[in-house]
Amino acid sequence: MFAIAFPAFDPIIVQIGPFAIRWYALAYVAGLILGWRYMRRLAHRPPQAVSDLDVDDFLVWATLGVVLGGRLGYALFYQPGYFAQDPLAILEVWRGGMSFHGGFLGVVIACLVYVRVRRIPFLVFSDLLAVVTPIGLLLGRIANFINGELWGRTSDVPWAVVFPGGGPEPRHPSQLYEASLEGIVLLVVLSLLARSEKVRRRHGLLSGVFLLGYALARGLVEQFRQPDVQIGFLLGGSTMGQWLSLPMAAVGVLLIVRARVRG
Repeated sequence: MFAIAFPAFDPIIVQIGPFAIRWYALAYVAGLILGWRYMRRLAHRPPQAVSDLDVDDFLVWATLGVVLGGRLGYALFYQPGYFAQDPLAILEVWRGGMSFHGGFLGVVIACLVYVRVRRIPFLVFSDLLAVVTPIGLLLGRIANFINGELWGRTSDVPWAVVFPGGGPEPRHPSQLYEASLEGIVLLVVLSLLARSEKVRRRHGLLSGVFLLGYALARGLVEQFRQPDVQIGFLLGGSTMGQWLSLPMAAVGVLLIVRARVRG
């Protein structure tokens, strides 16, 4: 059976004494910075309800939402028993373990509080966030691949990869599938839609497209991704990632319908 050997990536870019810069951390930083810069550009387009300062100040809020929400979401959704026995382990973010759905909820909560303080319409702000979020998803999934984690199920496709820690069997590089769909495809679709002023004025439409698009992409790729060992398969062979994506899909459809009805 043909398989691709996993490239000899070092998860640590550079290390000076106890201080280490990892690809995963760099992906988070780069995603936040690139998303911030792109969001500033989007905010200049009509209806221009969000200022540069609003975008700049939200960067700290977004960072806290991603990190705290991602870590707490992982503890709650994927290893509640372990972290219930050792709550302080939640602080050990360098050991890995982040949940997109948790990070997403963290940013949503941060956004709700922030727009209330700044008196900005929530859906206007969330539409801008929706367009730039795939940048972080793309870089995060590439970092997952470099780390050799969250690999796919065993497969005999020509591009299957033998991951260190994943056994001798070749597996789907599901991290790259997710990077392509959740990252590149969603970014292109949302960026093209955001070019239309008519779309931008239908507040909530871009947010709805992101939510539905992510849920569909994640649900599809979960068919090729190996479930977390401590959870395994759920009802009917489904996975935790698919179940957590269902509410996103439902809210996405509601926002799209609402935006179209209000025109």
